[in-house]
Amino acid sequence: MKKDIKNRADVFLLVDSFYKKVRQNGEIGHFFNNTITNWESHLEKLTDFWEGNLFFTGSFMGNPAQAHVKVDAEHKNSITEYHFGIWLNLWFQTIDELFEGEYAQRAKNNARKMSTHLFLRIYQNRGISSKA
Repeated sequence: MKKDIKNRADVFLLVDSFYKKVRQNGEIGHFFNNTITNWESHLEKLTDFWEGNLFFTGSFMGNPAQAHVKVDAEHKNSITEYHFGIWLNLWFQTIDELFEGEYAQRAKNNARKMSTHLFLRIYQNRGISSKA
């Protein structure tokens, strides 16, 4: 039986394992590999995000929606819901390989909601930037 996500070390294991898959993925890896220059720092920031998301620590500082809108613009508005689907599938796969339990399920549910929100923000901002 696998254990549940319990602490920052577990969150880091999840985030690090997940982004190893993302970076190697032929369909979405380039969005990340062409954008992120300091992976060590970025993994810490993502760990802060997910730790706060799961355990309400408040350690994350940043604006994920704004960051994703910027990445989409830098990639000529080419991020689609298909790419978010791949991201979600890799996230779920990584969680299922490492964890099970209430917090593992919460990480899946929160990622599902977040991916919808982020894609909608990207899509909405395309209309704004094309009118400017």
